[in-house]
Amino acid sequence: MSLQKTRSFIPGASTLLPSARAAMALSDVQPGTAECRALVSRVLSGLKQLLATGQDVLLLNCCGTGAMEAAISNISSPGDRVLVLSAGRYAERWAALARTYGCDVDVVTAAPGETFAIDAVKQALRIEHRAVLMQATETSTGVAHPVQAVAALLRAQRSSALLVVDAIGSMLDVHAVDRDVDLLIGASEGALMLPAGLSFVSASERAWDAMDISLNPRFYFDLRKARRHARAGELPYTPDTSLLAALGAVLDFVAALGHGDHLAGLAAWQHCAETSALMMRAAAQAMGLALFALESPSTAVTTVRAPDGFDAGVLVDALASRFGIDVGNGEAALKGKLFSIAHAGHLDPLDTLALIAALEQVVAVEIQPPGFALGQALAAAQQVYASRLVV
Repeated sequence: MSLQKTRSFIPGASTLLPSARAAMALSDVQPGTAECRALVSRVLSGLKQLLATGQDVLLLNCCGTGAMEAAISNISSPGDRVLVLSAGRYAERWAALARTYGCDVDVVTAAPGETFAIDAVKQALRIEHRAVLMQATETSTGVAHPVQAVAALLRAQRSSALLVVDAIGSMLDVHAVDRDVDLLIGASEGALMLPAGLSFVSASERAWDAMDISLNPRFYFDLRKARRHARAGELPYTPDTSLLAALGAVLDFVAALGHGDHLAGLAAWQHCAETSALMMRAAAQAMGLALFALESPSTAVTTVRAPDGFDAGVLVDALASRFGIDVGNGEAALKGKLFSIAHAGHLDPLDTLALIAALEQVVAVEIQPPGFALGQALAAAQQVYASRLVV
């Protein structure tokens, strides 16, 4: 057996940052100590800088779905009406959670691979809507949604609805700006180069006002309790200190990319991911493969259609077995119809070139497109890389 290095490009299962792995392995911080409080305070401060927000940022011991549930349970009451902007599997989770907590749910839908028309959102918006719930990136389809345009619509309509945004799939497709997003949620397993188990919530004053009048029961996910503890450098319940240490390492890594500035580091990270995404799109088209998300593709993930009558799972399995490369298969109704490639974890353009070279080998054997020759996709990707190279 030859040496085979494993490479993961699965969206939502972020490739881990080496320094974060080391921080988790070496952490001996004990909950409830002054050292732990200092770590929590440092991480919360770094998150606020990364998000460019003056809003409170809270940490929760849970995966991203827990943060979604916290958002719903804290700002709504049974019988409240909410508007869900749905174009894929994870937006459907917003609707399911809202119904679980007794909300009346209206839905604006877009076809998989597309995003919402702002006019459709405008027509659906009602004065009684308590919240508008959406994704920044619909990871299942590779689409980035127009968060800023929805926020501008709510302002123009003088809507009292809270804008709640799931940025779990990609911190690179949205920034939290005080006036724009009332609740922004993210999670370690999304694009933060960490394992699952730690989520964060950024909340506006309007969101805090809504929490005070919510009639939903809350205990573990009571954000008001989390806010009180955060101000003391604590989490309400026993923290996962190894994950906190790892998040600290990620924040240090991003700051170092920006020579000490988190926002500059985020911009550099985003440029890297955008470059990889553009390379992947050019390569797929050079191989005769069609992109799934054409209208508003995400920086964090590229989705590629399987040819008609061909199961994308064949490509996914071949990449894994022949090259140790993991990519995503389509989810739910899209399984077998597309495959997806992450760009937002600890990945760079050279990783993407390796993936493209392997994908060419698999496409040449499994699909055999007319006129296809090895090297075409790599050449297209190299041209993109050269055009975006920052020296």
